[in-house]
Amino acid sequence: MSYLLVFAVAFLLSLLVTPLSIKLGRRWNVVAEPGGRRIHLGYISRLGGVALFAGFFGAGLLVFALSAAGVWPAIGAEDAKLLTGVLLGSLVIFVFGVLDDKFEFPSWPQFAAQFAVALIAIGFDIIVQRVTFPTFFIGGYAVGGYKEFPGWITYPLTVFWVMGMINTVNWLDGLDGLAAGVTAIASLLFAVHAYSLGQTTVALFPLALAAACLGFLPFNFHPARVFMGSSGSVLLGFALASLSILAPAKVATALLVLSVPIIDVAWLILWRWRRRGNPTHAGRDHLHYRLLDLGLSQRQIVLLYYSFCAAFGILALIIEVRLFKLLALAVIGVMTLAVLWWLSRADVDQTR
Repeated sequence: MSYLLVFAVAFLLSLLVTPLSIKLGRRWNVVAEPGGRRIHLGYISRLGGVALFAGFFGAGLLVFALSAAGVWPAIGAEDAKLLTGVLLGSLVIFVFGVLDDKFEFPSWPQFAAQFAVALIAIGFDIIVQRVTFPTFFIGGYAVGGYKEFPGWITYPLTVFWVMGMINTVNWLDGLDGLAAGVTAIASLLFAVHAYSLGQTTVALFPLALAAACLGFLPFNFHPARVFMGSSGSVLLGFALASLSILAPAKVATALLVLSVPIIDVAWLILWRWRRRGNPTHAGRDHLHYRLLDLGLSQRQIVLLYYSFCAAFGILALIIEVRLFKLLALAVIGVMTLAVLWWLSRADVDQTR
């Protein structure tokens, strides 16, 4: 019953606040103008992140309230600390995102804010501390298995993961409904995974994140009436990054379900660095834009992303052998890189 209540609250808050975010964007002149990378008509509010934050943060507070009231089992001290870190980091990065939507900061304040919320995550013990590798036997000796990282690896790795996920979602937000839908799929899979591991309270948070995205999507799916803006994309990125750390093997699930956008970001950083020298400059070289230039419609591309993310995520849940997960990730990576290389070569040939 609590799962349904949390889902309903997050969904309804997002659904009801989204029209308000449209009005706020127009009133405060935080709008996306026609032209540039996005293809849309008219001036569209970029404050959709307000609705996403209201749904996720409101439902998160509800979980703590239900626990305090005795409706939900008491949250353990460790889980309470972790989930407080998720909510606090979400609040900080959301506020920065709203300011960024209004004032359009250059790249360095954005990276500074991302680094700051990564430190917040670390301060609340949301860290990539351990990993389980596939076990191989070489010369009679077992290689791989469970490994726990020392601090000099754990903390930089956590910062890299949080900042990387924020930028992945930020760069993914290029077509109507793309980032919100992919986040909803990933979050639902995180919730199922957490529940299967007995993390009944932790599972409520990715469930709330998914519900908030689903409440926002009717207004954001093509043709969009509102964009999530920086406030929405950085919020979703931090939430995914932190929630993916809160259970063993969920980082592997995140890598599989978000493999295509993650590889796209890695490829773009290298591609832009080689051609321009600065990977932070925006452009139409994302995979989804290249597919759009090939003639696919926005809805076709978005549904294609949904299908791949859902398929790979389900694969991560049903495959128990870690070696097979690693092989699946390798196959996906090779296929995605091959497509990106082909599209990039075609782009180079056209400019000659």
